[in-house]
Amino acid sequence: MAFVVLFSTMSFTLNMHYCGDTLVETALFHKAEGCGMAMEKPLSEGCTITKKDCCKNEQSVVDGQDELQLSLENITLEQQLFIASFVYTYINLFEDFDTNISTFEDYKPPLVRKQIFKLDETYLI
Repeated sequence: MAFVVLFSTMSFTLNMHYCGDTLVETALFHKAEGCGMAMEKPLSEGCTITKKDCCKNEQSVVDGQDELQLSLENITLEQQLFIASFVYTYINLFEDFDTNISTFEDYKPPLVRKQIFKLDETYLI
């Protein structure tokens, strides 16, 4: 249950770098570095010819839940029954026995007249 609460409240960022239509790099929690084909700045300021950059960066942000509220007023009877039975079975799951009960101590093993494993052996030649 703690993992569910942790992952539902955690937010993260997914950065993707595309070179043309091909996904080159995906980064989680930090910026994607790129493929090294970024357009360089023109050498002189008077140059008006520019090329369109073939690379693009996309960023997806997944926001986690900010508020956690547990309202006990809205729990139905079926949910209360489920919670009570879950807690009861979970507590009794780890209950150990006080004495070691073994039912086979009063019985003797059967007498072996023939070695059964020898009778069932088959040999392939």
